[in-house]
Amino acid sequence: MHEAIKPLAWLKGIWRTRENCPGIGKFPTITPFEYHEEMNWHSIGQPMLNYVAKSWDAETKKPLHYEMGFLKIIPDTNKVHLLLSHNFGVTTIEEGIFENNIIKLRSTNIRRPTKVANSHKVIEIQREFKLIGDCLQHTLYMATEKTPELHEHVSAVYIRKCDDA
Repeated sequence: MHEAIKPLAWLKGIWRTRENCPGIGKFPTITPFEYHEEMNWHSIGQPMLNYVAKSWDAETKKPLHYEMGFLKIIPDTNKVHLLLSHNFGVTTIEEGIFENNIIKLRSTNIRRPTKVANSHKVIEIQREFKLIGDCLQHTLYMATEKTPELHEHVSAVYIRKCDDA
């Protein structure tokens, strides 16, 4: 692991929701749902953590969401940025801080292709990753053009599936 990201070493590994404890998805414009997710935070020796997350419907097992990107620390600070590409055609830049095993992020840039059929464009994201004992909690808030105030969208608790060597 690169020296620059050692303050985030607690995040490294594969995290997965428990089979009997799915995440909860909700938003004012959708029917609430339950989901499972797996996150993989890993290092290839560069000054960042590589990230991949995939989720699926808890009942039907159908894929829901896939995102991948990079978490970087601004050197000699507690500031971070998360660069993500989402499978529904959006890229995001989220910036924030980390302290006491908590990462708080807010979108500073959301981009999409010029021709998108989605009428509910995401305009803001805010999220938090928090280590609680041996569990990782992730909560994401979202605002769209139709619902411009931030609302909780997804929240789940994960257990570490395995430790990377």
